[in-house]
Amino acid sequence: MPPSETPLVYVARPTLRLDGEEHERLSSLITSMVMNEQEGGLSSVEIRLSNSASLRDGSAEYAFDAGGELSLGKELVVGAGDSAAPVEIFKGRISGLEGVFNEAAPPELIVFAEDALQLLRLKRRSRTFEDQSLADIARTIANDHGLTPEIDGLNDNFGPQVQLNETDLGFLRRLLARIDADIQIVGTALQISPRRDVRRGELELTLGQELKSARVLSDLAHQITDATVKGWDVAAGEALEANGQDNALGPGAGKRGGSALEETFGERTHHTCHVLSFNQQEADAIATTVRNRRGRRFLRIQGVTTGTPALRVGTHVQVNRLGAWFSNTYYITAVRHCYDLTEGYRTEFEGQCAFLGEG
Repeated sequence: MPPSETPLVYVARPTLRLDGEEHERLSSLITSMVMNEQEGGLSSVEIRLSNSASLRDGSAEYAFDAGGELSLGKELVVGAGDSAAPVEIFKGRISGLEGVFNEAAPPELIVFAEDALQLLRLKRRSRTFEDQSLADIARTIANDHGLTPEIDGLNDNFGPQVQLNETDLGFLRRLLARIDADIQIVGTALQISPRRDVRRGELELTLGQELKSARVLSDLAHQITDATVKGWDVAAGEALEANGQDNALGPGAGKRGGSALEETFGERTHHTCHVLSFNQQEADAIATTVRNRRGRRFLRIQGVTTGTPALRVGTHVQVNRLGAWFSNTYYITAVRHCYDLTEGYRTEFEGQCAFLGEG
């Protein structure tokens, strides 16, 4: 924008909406906010509010109490960034309220909320899915809870799948973990994709600018050069074996962890024996999942930025000025959007990269 239109003040206080309506009192009394997002879905938010409101006659009352607009089950939307044009970072329903009382300080109210995956967390059941693909199973669960399924791939059919006294969320997470897929909620859309296809935007962070601090670990302790799985093909009546491929390592460039391990300590094969497989296709998927997940954890970054609402799980982030080894593109695996009256708005994140820079 032209210099004359550049805002003189950037107000980073979060904005809140209840059941779709702006709520000025709620937003103005925020003292802190933490929104957590991670792989596997189920984002949550914790908002601390001053629970004292002054009246015109000089007295005070509880700002939020029984019979008011704020209550359990209300839809809560949190916006972050410039309060004049906030970016939605959370949408869910209030699941908890906590009162904090101290004779030496004003009362406080802590509001807890979870996104729409809480519906899947609250429902536990037993059932069997016969002759259905993983995508079909995911659609059934989404429809059970009034969610819109947005599923990329997952057309594999690994035979009957049994949900035994599991929550819908736990069952779905278990299935997706076997094939290296992730689940997230955006509004009421249940988004499921293979990990290699997830890209929720691209960002660039530079130390000394947006990036306030970073810590990166390159670790060979859990790297492998091969992954194997054995099982039993029920239809064919014979044993089977699979070797994993490192074909979904994510963004970045440089030397792979498996290659570095082989050069320094030699070959290391990891055999998975606690997961059953009943056909060759499933065994291949499990072995490949194990190898890719190990490979992606070669580099792990923890960082803090100035408030960055676009930083979400699944974002590909180019990190600069960390030297030749660690300046690379990372896949974000966890995010905490934080606000308080002392430090303002900041974003903490964790990420992974399968490659060590070589200069």
